Amino acid sequence: METDQKPLETSEKPQTLYRCKRCRRIVASQDNVVPHEQGKGQSSFKWSKRSSASKLDERPECSSIFVEPMKWMQPVEEGHVEEKLCCLGCKARLGSFNWAGMQCSCGAWVNPAFQLHKSRVDESTC
Repeated sequence: METDQKPLETSEKPQTLYRCKRCRRIVASQDNVVPHEQGKGQSSFKWSKRSSASKLDERPECSSIFVEPMKWMQPVEEGHVEEKLCCLGCKARLGSFNWAGMQCSCGAWVNPAFQLHKSRVDESTC
C-alpha cells in the first residue's frame, strides 16, 4: 500500500546563492544583497550616457546586484577607495566597487557601491 507523504513545509525560503560563472565559486548570498529603490531609468543619466530618446520612459531591470563588502574582496581589504572586483578562484572580473557610490543601470544611486554584474554571476537556490 502506497502512502502519499508530503515533505514537511518550512516557512523558510530557499537560500539564493551567487556564484562566479567561470569557476562556480560562491561569491555572495541573498543575505549579502543590499536592496535599492528602482531609479527613474534613462532620464536619471546625463544626456551623453542615455541610449535613445524613445527609451526615456522605460524603467530597465537592474543589470547588477549590490552587496555588502565581504572578506574575499581583496582591494577592499587593502584599503582601496575604488577598484575592480575579481573572483578569488579564477580571477574573472565580477564587478567593481566605489566607497563614494555609483549609479545602477536603473538610474538609482547606490552609496557605497559593491556591484556584481548579473552577467558574470549565476544565481542558484539551495
